[in-house]
Amino acid sequence: MPAFASDIHRFEGETMGTTWSVNAVLPDGANEQTIERGIQAEVDRVVAQMSTYEDTSDLSRFNRAPAGTWQVLPPELFTVLRYALQLAKASGGAYDPTVGPLVNLWGFGPGEASVGKPSAHDPVHPYAPPDAAAIAEARKRVGWAKIRLDEPHRRAFQPGGVYVDLSAVAKGFGVDQVARFLERSGVDAYLVEVGGELRGHGRKPDGSPWRVGIERPGAAAGAVDHPDEVGRVLPLDDKAIATSGDYRHFFESGGRFFSHHIDPRTGYPVAHRVASVSVVASDCMHADPLGTTLTVLGPDEGMAFAKRHGIAALFILHEGDGHFVERMSPAFVALAKP
Repeated sequence: MPAFASDIHRFEGETMGTTWSVNAVLPDGANEQTIERGIQAEVDRVVAQMSTYEDTSDLSRFNRAPAGTWQVLPPELFTVLRYALQLAKASGGAYDPTVGPLVNLWGFGPGEASVGKPSAHDPVHPYAPPDAAAIAEARKRVGWAKIRLDEPHRRAFQPGGVYVDLSAVAKGFGVDQVARFLERSGVDAYLVEVGGELRGHGRKPDGSPWRVGIERPGAAAGAVDHPDEVGRVLPLDDKAIATSGDYRHFFESGGRFFSHHIDPRTGYPVAHRVASVSVVASDCMHADPLGTTLTVLGPDEGMAFAKRHGIAALFILHEGDGHFVERMSPAFVALAKP
């Protein structure tokens, strides 16, 4: 595959219902086809383990497992689930990997569409929000504390009816897996992107850092090539960034706007002023679900959580009439300084 700039090679592919891309400075003698195949293999492995859209995935197998059984998980899936449960506990359930039944009920997952019920993703058939009774019933199956882990044997306990959805962390973990593969392959300068989540390492041939754009709500994914579509540009020097926005997946019904961000604590989509949250962290597995967590917590509780845990977060809030305002945590302010 030809380089798009001096000594920088670009690779692209598809995964997780979206696309991936890698910009990399390859070492002498590196085989581009081998690198490309290796990248695709890494993201394919994440799908094979963590997709709720694939009936044969390890996560789907866990979700179907009989009540009261322990399920042995692959190392990667176990690592991601363990972190997801830790974040769920730390956030008081604002993030909860067992939110799957509610995600499906609101039409944002594979569960309902797969049995012929309208999905919120369907642009043709109108989607009606579920009623309170259905939400209450789904909430009975939600609760991160229902899952127990057996660390020595890498097992997870399925109490019955628990449906884990790792969509808020799997893409980020995929970014990290690709980064690890590149480093094993001798690539010490790269920018990895999966579905808008990014991780950069090393420097470009001219010595400059990788620079990424944080998209404006409603604009295309933040490409620095189109500065009118990005609200802020950051150097990504051995860091990862993930953005969670209410404008990416939603539906409207009866004149109301319903975000795909479901608050596991209430069973309803969040309805506050947060348009998007961008989080910068050392790796993308941590950045990805933190964006979701802070979005669910909202502008005040979310900012307090970010300050308490030293999270670099940029909140973009709706101000009405199509206007937005930024709020930055102290850790993000430090990163954003020239």
